[in-house]
Amino acid sequence: AVVARPTRPIEGQKTGTSGLRKKAAVFAEGDYLANWVQSLFNALGGELRGATLVLGGDGRWFNREAAQIILRLAAGNGAARVLVGRDAFLATPAASAVIRRRGLYGGLIMSASHNPGGPTEDWGIKFNCDAGEPAPERLTDRIFEETLAVSELREAPLPEIDLSAVGETAFGDFVVEVIDPVEDYLATLKEVFDFGLIRSLLARPDFSFRFDAMHAITGAYCTPILVDELGAPAASIMNGTPLEDFGRGHPDPNLTYAKELVDVMFGEGAPCFGAAADGDADRNMILGSRFFVTPSDSVAVIAAHAAECIPYFSGGLRGVARSMPTSMALDKVAAKLGIEMYEVPTGWKFFGSLMDAGRCQLCGEESFGTGSDHIREKDGLWAVLAWLSILAAKARGGPLVSVESIVRAHWREFGRNYYSRFDYEEVDEGAAQAVMARLAALQEEGQWGELLRGSGHSMAKADVFCYTDPVNGEVSANQGLRFLLQDGSRFVFRLSGTGSSGATIRLYLERYVAPGGPEEGLALDTQEALKDIVALALKVSDLQALTGREAPTVIT
Repeated sequence: AVVARPTRPIEGQKTGTSGLRKKAAVFAEGDYLANWVQSLFNALGGELRGATLVLGGDGRWFNREAAQIILRLAAGNGAARVLVGRDAFLATPAASAVIRRRGLYGGLIMSASHNPGGPTEDWGIKFNCDAGEPAPERLTDRIFEETLAVSELREAPLPEIDLSAVGETAFGDFVVEVIDPVEDYLATLKEVFDFGLIRSLLARPDFSFRFDAMHAITGAYCTPILVDELGAPAASIMNGTPLEDFGRGHPDPNLTYAKELVDVMFGEGAPCFGAAADGDADRNMILGSRFFVTPSDSVAVIAAHAAECIPYFSGGLRGVARSMPTSMALDKVAAKLGIEMYEVPTGWKFFGSLMDAGRCQLCGEESFGTGSDHIREKDGLWAVLAWLSILAAKARGGPLVSVESIVRAHWREFGRNYYSRFDYEEVDEGAAQAVMARLAALQEEGQWGELLRGSGHSMAKADVFCYTDPVNGEVSANQGLRFLLQDGSRFVFRLSGTGSSGATIRLYLERYVAPGGPEEGLALDTQEALKDIVALALKVSDLQALTGREAPTVIT
């Protein structure tokens, strides 16, 4: 029998681009999680009755307890069946694959992505729809409206459910099915890549690599896929055991937080190839021997080689897309291939309608997210296998080709987009809003002479990025402040919605050097190449004075 238990709205449950994120202790207290899940189910309405969902997450603290709460609510609100990854494990890209392969109604993903985990750290939850894509704004807006009015929790009094072994358990008309979290995802990857080709690369005695799972959910996938299926040495996996607190690390695959891998890849006797994935396995970092590949360059290089090296794209790409802050390196490739390139707001859900309409097959974000239309989420291991496919194809029947040589050849052909992102994390909300208000006022005034005097630059265009989806016509306003300079350089300011406390100001910086000039123009140090753009952006924004921050928290 379903029990209807009274509750009352709880403030602060506005769902953002990646679901709802707060400190784990907030979710674990009282009915905070239950209120949000009930509000989700209220927003879904009658569609949930008789539906099948999937549930899982990135292995962080509170996921096991949260899974039991969600199962009781799913049964109480009329769902017929919930598939749960064994031990409540399910990487975000794997959840999308399960939804798509099994034709499910949708799924709940318990993750705060690349944010730290543990009792004093972050927790999050989001809903993905029947194409495997994150919930669109029209649904997240409905969920928020329901959180303001929720009055009862409809629960089934289920016992504690064992999620440690694959199998089914029935509770009347409600079924919980524990599934292998790897099986559907692996099957999807095999439809995209030539596993035999990759296996031949990993078997070469002159090839070596390291993969850092960062004690996050990818640890449950890298051994079955990279070691068991592709033959990589078990010793190539670093930090491969998923832990609830990610080994007290920050599971964000960048040069700052993946320091252990970076030290290996820039040390003596560095492996040929290195990669890392984040908390829920949807982000990635790619490294060569003493060489870092920016996410913006990574998606551009993959696009340039996709048809030649990856069977899924053998017929040629139909279109590509990137988030607005991502560098314009992908634009150059699209122009040469004669295909459409779409610029969308930050948030993977904006790629979904383009993919569903067949307009976009490959896409990327500067925030270490890369993927294709095989699923509707960014996909960390997909990016790793894409790079291994390129390396394997280039080395077929001949010597190894390095990651660095592939990227430098790309720059010689397409030019180089020097690019960096400055993150100012946990900034006081008022100070962050003051920075954005100053920039918006400057754009409104349009008087740049005094601010730009002596910089060597002039302003070509300064605007607020607004996006109209070409497929469904939905409008997303206020997606970042863009400042485009006459020489093709630019800087962009945006407030991020992925943190759990304070505000994160992201400053994106870009300078383009065309091919055909002196070779040294393509080989500058990135920060040296961008220093005048950095100085100009800080002067225009007055960020240091308004926030009290002399330096960013993270530079990528």
